[in-house]
Amino acid sequence: MATKKLDEKSPVVNMSEAGPSRREILAHGSKVVASIGVAALLGNLGTFQRESYGMDRSTTSLLESLTPARTALLVIDMQRDFLLPEGYAAQAGLDIAPLVATIRPIEKLLAVGRKAGLLIVHTREGHLPDLSDCPPYKLERSRRAGAEIGSKGPLGRLLVRGEVGHDFVEALRPLEQEIIIDKPGYSAFAHTGLQQVLMKRGIETLILTGVTTEVCVSSTLRAAIDLGYRCITVSDACASGNPDLHKASLAMIGVEGGIFGQVVTTAEVIERLVP
Repeated sequence: MATKKLDEKSPVVNMSEAGPSRREILAHGSKVVASIGVAALLGNLGTFQRESYGMDRSTTSLLESLTPARTALLVIDMQRDFLLPEGYAAQAGLDIAPLVATIRPIEKLLAVGRKAGLLIVHTREGHLPDLSDCPPYKLERSRRAGAEIGSKGPLGRLLVRGEVGHDFVEALRPLEQEIIIDKPGYSAFAHTGLQQVLMKRGIETLILTGVTTEVCVSSTLRAAIDLGYRCITVSDACASGNPDLHKASLAMIGVEGGIFGQVVTTAEVIERLVP
């Protein structure tokens, strides 16, 4: 996508080796990005990564202050359609290798979370067999991507409930008592009973994992923040087929003092939850 040139009213951007300052990004976000290009901004993420990820230890950590009995671990869309070569994501042209790499970290988090007494919630994206819950634009977009929702594939009809591809990968199959949320959209809260489940259990904090970072994880995170939850995103337990989009999605979380919560690693969650 071509970037726009700055007009006379656009802010002056400091193009030093360190890239734009955090103040410049917060004050003139879209214009700064337009002036230096998305790729250049992402290339400078490393210079302010920890601050942007909401991991400034001088502030109160959401991870450190969580109460296990009031915390839920969300495992978002770890399905065959997104993680196997025969599934929807691969047919749509995504690089599934980074997605597959999240399986092991999520396995570790599930093991620790179960022992610590966290509420475990698994989500699946998919549609009714007649596609009556699939918005027309979503269907059109999937067709353009070369993986039309509802079309036949090696794992059955793509992103259709009840098909082989719609189910979870074997390594992350839910236990009998764990919550499964089937969702037709990207957010786990849209047109589902997730909010009611969390309210009934008195959940205050959410630990988010799964795929993809920039779509279903981000959509769920933003909806959760609007609903008042304290949110923790695990950077190495979520992924995108595009590393730049993964980095950008995580970088947005920590701005303005942690507008979308906090970003941590799997190791940090384990350290917090294991006595």
